[in-house]
Amino acid sequence: MSDKTKNSLKTKLDTFPKKPGIYFFKDRFQTIIYIGKARSLKDRVKSYFIPSKDAKINNLLRDTRDIEYILTGSEKEASFLENNFIQQYQPKFNLRLKDDKSFPYLKLSLQDRYPGIYLTRRVESDGSKYFGPFSPAHQARQTIHLISKFFGIRTCTEKIPGKRKRPCLEYDLKLCSAPCTELIREPDYKENVNNAQLFLEGKVEKLLKISRERMNKAAERQEFEQAAQWRDLIFTLENIKDKPKMISVGLDDKDIIGFAQQKSSAALYVFMMRKGKVSESESILIEENDKMSPGDSLPFHLNRFYQNRKNWPDKILLPFQPTQKLKLQDEISHLARKSVKLMVPYKGKNKKLVELADRNAEIILQEISHRLIPLEEVRQILNLRRTPLRIEGFDVSNTGGEESVGSVVVFEKGHPRKQEYRKYKIKTVIGPDDVASLQEIIWRRYTRLKREKKVLPDLIFVDGGKGQLNAARKTLRQMGLENLSVVSLAKREEIIFTPSHAQGLKLDGTSPVLKLLQHIRDEAHRFAITYHRKKRKKRSFESELDGIPGLGPKRKLRIFTKYKSLAEIKKSSVDELSKIVGKNVAAIILEKLK
Repeated sequence: MSDKTKNSLKTKLDTFPKKPGIYFFKDRFQTIIYIGKARSLKDRVKSYFIPSKDAKINNLLRDTRDIEYILTGSEKEASFLENNFIQQYQPKFNLRLKDDKSFPYLKLSLQDRYPGIYLTRRVESDGSKYFGPFSPAHQARQTIHLISKFFGIRTCTEKIPGKRKRPCLEYDLKLCSAPCTELIREPDYKENVNNAQLFLEGKVEKLLKISRERMNKAAERQEFEQAAQWRDLIFTLENIKDKPKMISVGLDDKDIIGFAQQKSSAALYVFMMRKGKVSESESILIEENDKMSPGDSLPFHLNRFYQNRKNWPDKILLPFQPTQKLKLQDEISHLARKSVKLMVPYKGKNKKLVELADRNAEIILQEISHRLIPLEEVRQILNLRRTPLRIEGFDVSNTGGEESVGSVVVFEKGHPRKQEYRKYKIKTVIGPDDVASLQEIIWRRYTRLKREKKVLPDLIFVDGGKGQLNAARKTLRQMGLENLSVVSLAKREEIIFTPSHAQGLKLDGTSPVLKLLQHIRDEAHRFAITYHRKKRKKRSFESELDGIPGLGPKRKLRIFTKYKSLAEIKKSSVDELSKIVGKNVAAIILEKLK
């Protein structure tokens, strides 16, 4: 990781909340390489940037180019979500939680005549009722012990009625009511099961009150062992009430939609729950949204989001009622080729899930607002008509006029959009004329954008001084695009030139405006020079093979296809090369290269 990237990430971390969640380290390909959980996202992620001798942390930071996060409702919920996402993405720096071993659940076998309570790591559609997940795992075992103790629910799988004539040791230890020997009537056992189910569902306010009273009375009587048992029950009850929202004890397939809107921007955030687990999320930033109400905007962008999807939910949870909800439901069901139900939850677990998705959507908008601050400064300092949300930067590269090329880089809201970068081979300019080459690229770029009716930039950046600025403006005038704003940056003095700053403007080295323009210039230069070096290398490759008898254009093309450099050709044998160009020509090529 370069110092520039490290400083950029440290600045980004200042916007992280001091709230629980999970975080993602991503490499230059935007691949997730590490996932972690945190009680405070800001504090935890910042700790990675404290100098350390830990080889794992140093290697992680070396490969990291971006860090993102998802907010959760609690630290425990973050732990479950971390487990799901690690199993889904298998990041290379996560050494644990990669297998399919999941957190434990409790299974109440309601399909049996005498239901039992069991620990399991798999939820199935078998008529049983599942509760959990539990973390740490011993909490699940402790809960089974308490249910056996307080409600007499069996933990064995013995057949009832069976051949047993006397109860087992569990009955003597007061951990089972012994339905196997009919020491409890079936209706009474069923009542105990119902009470245990209420206990596990967290509907236990009355039971909590009774338990606290009994614990206090036992302590007053100095029956501390019994008081400790009641204390353990209270602790378990409180933990069962704190159920995670991101995992369902069913096998639900549903998408949870969050939506936030602010002025002309909106954000859509989607949690994807499959087989009861949220293991994926996706966010979409929506631009130029000011003409739509939230009720109209949500269905419009949901429709776009679900185009070309493959893995479809059975339900979609929405934050509010959209306009024409039934029409939207029919359209999405048609896309999915199955019935998909749209729901707006007003209470319970689903409502909390939607609220969590809403909070994550709001965070996206906050990040965008933070990113726009330097762009607003650009507008004010350079006297632009509007905030430059879209900037296009130009640069030219050549060696003595040979292999002259140009580049265009695109920045949206202060961040590069590399998929929109373009490179140009200069066609009309002979010799080392950077100004004329720049004019050619600008002409070709905006002729095409106008013809294809694509969006034009709010600001054009050119690398150079007054000459480059005036040349760019002249070309734009000839194209009828004189209303587009142009700025240039001279390299040595770092002086900014604009039509309103003809004598140049020198900003402080720490200015966010200067840093943004330098970033655009460096990116345009990198992209141009990379292309130029590639062409120069190819030409050098070609020229070494010129003038060899029997080696025409077609045979050259075959060589270029198989070998990437002259060094590779030199390492090959006559027999290997002769398969492409024939034995005689292969021998001549290798002799010349030696």
